[in-house]
Amino acid sequence: MKELIEFTIPFVGLKIGEHRFNFEIGNTFFKHFDYDEFDNAVINLEVLLEKKSTLLEFNLLFDGSVKVPCDLTNELFDLHIEGTYEFVVKFGEAYNDENEDLLILPHGSHHVNIQQFIYETLVLAVPLKRIHPGVKDGTLKSDILDKLEELSPNAETETEQNKENEIDPRWENLKKLIK
Repeated sequence: MKELIEFTIPFVGLKIGEHRFNFEIGNTFFKHFDYDEFDNAVINLEVLLEKKSTLLEFNLLFDGSVKVPCDLTNELFDLHIEGTYEFVVKFGEAYNDENEDLLILPHGSHHVNIQQFIYETLVLAVPLKRIHPGVKDGTLKSDILDKLEELSPNAETETEQNKENEIDPRWENLKKLIK
């Protein structure tokens, strides 16, 4: 996959210590990865790089929202996501990214591209089950929700209980004979 230049961080000229980089992540970033689960993404990303003599420590801090469909109603809504992710870059004989928290670059490298780490972190920050906040608090009015309520198992048990409480008219006639 082609590397996005804006997520390539040259570390050779940086002094030992902390360095901050800020990015605005939008739809074009996810389209680069052919990921179309989000309709609209607005995410602020802060990358904190701590350069040490033998390694680089990265800390990704993100906060924003993505527009996703609700799993129950299929209504689009803005889902707030936030979180952090930390990983380490070390230097070795050959490139190795098999460990998810450790990236090994060949000796003599002068930059690192962190787009894959950003992509995986943001995609994994979205919960598997996405429910519209209006569904949780009962304020969303939708035909789909009305139909789900009608077909819910609780509605069936209430109607069955009402039928059980009604007395068969044949038994009513038998009760009259006893009196």
